[in-house]
Amino acid sequence: MSEQKESALQFPCDFPLKVMGRADPGFDELVVEIVLRHVGEVREGAISLRASSNGNYLSVTVTVQAQSQEQLDNLYRELSGHERILMVL
Repeated sequence: MSEQKESALQFPCDFPLKVMGRADPGFDELVVEIVLRHVGEVREGAISLRASSNGNYLSVTVTVQAQSQEQLDNLYRELSGHERILMVL
């Protein structure tokens, strides 16, 4: 019997990730590059950007087609471990 972590999600599923950091040049490209390493590709319209009211911070939301909890965990770990990324939701 193999042990697998229980997940409330049913895979595959669309899963939105919101990644926040300083609105420095290339921040959105960095986020997309990391996401693509884990999911291969994203659909057209799956990426949205939103700047903070003062323009100091940027949130990048990427909706991915998640295949497993392990894939999401690995993606979250890489995103949250990057020094330019302040928060991942």
